[in-house]
Amino acid sequence: MTAGAPVDGAPVDGDTRTYGIAAVPGDGIGVDVTTEARRVLDAVAAAHGFALRWTEFDYSCERYLRTGAMIPDDGVATLAGFDAILLGAVGFPGVADHVSLWGLLIPLRRAFSQYVNLRPVRLLPGTTSALAGRGADELEMVVVRENAEGEYSTLGGRHNAGHPGEFALQESVFTRVGVERVVRYAFELARTRSKRVCSATKSNGIIHTMPFWDEVFDAVAAEYPDVVAESCHVDALAARMVQAPDRLDVVVGSNLFGDILSDLAAAVTGGLGMAPSGNLNPEHTHPSMFEAVHGSAPDIAGKGIANPVAQILAGAMLLDHLGEGAAARAVEAAVEKVLTEGRVVTPDLGGTATTAEVGAAVAGAL
Repeated sequence: MTAGAPVDGAPVDGDTRTYGIAAVPGDGIGVDVTTEARRVLDAVAAAHGFALRWTEFDYSCERYLRTGAMIPDDGVATLAGFDAILLGAVGFPGVADHVSLWGLLIPLRRAFSQYVNLRPVRLLPGTTSALAGRGADELEMVVVRENAEGEYSTLGGRHNAGHPGEFALQESVFTRVGVERVVRYAFELARTRSKRVCSATKSNGIIHTMPFWDEVFDAVAAEYPDVVAESCHVDALAARMVQAPDRLDVVVGSNLFGDILSDLAAAVTGGLGMAPSGNLNPEHTHPSMFEAVHGSAPDIAGKGIANPVAQILAGAMLLDHLGEGAAARAVEAAVEKVLTEGRVVTPDLGGTATTAEVGAAVAGAL
């Protein structure tokens, strides 16, 4: 499930490669699953001759309720010194979603130029799809989401509040540099897979930004004659993910379209509890950040029933991005072994195991 280009070389501490990793468990089950991901990553590091130096931060909605800020003023500067960030889910009752998103996730993505949100999804062993009759060979794809601009913009505002003529204005921002770099990443990734890229658009209804997106996509596609390139209206593409997922491999989309489509892709391949993601700075000039796709589920936090697989696989993506590809593949294989055996799985997969038991089982399977 790992995807993306590894970095050449690694920090060295004596005879052992040592990476500084910032752990931000976040809220709710983010804390539970991050604990197990760290357990697995430490185990695989020991087996593969490198070390992870963890530093934990309390950046979260609970911190916001205590202090009025999701992250301190020097938080971005502090995290900048790490090789990667492992982020738990963020969200807590009493804190609006836009507060948590714009208070932590989006500032980090933009400060560290994490312009690729990579979401690989596939039907894992021992799990079933929401789509009847579909097998693992038909349910594997990766969504490359633009992660730094697009529809997620602060430009705009609300006017005439409380009056009949009240209105809200939201502006999107699409730059040539921003679109081209994420599209090019998708084509480079496709060259390592099935050499197929499908672009999500809506140029029949959105008159400025989507035709611009299409033009840049077509220009980049011309540089990759070995890759089959296709543009598809986002509504039709959503239908294809359900009706003919085997026709898709690499999907590239804007910030909003990529966000929606990647959740749909995860849902049809086994559920959000199995889906990892990476906020990537492909040039490795800043730390990249890895997280599960699922939310914080505060209603089950601390009960020991959350599925840690997505966060463990996010950890595998982290290792792959750092250049520890063999360790990443070992983590994926261990997850598959545990799921295939089916003896130690959480209630969402029909089992009775706790979050910690699944983490221990995966670590043991290494």
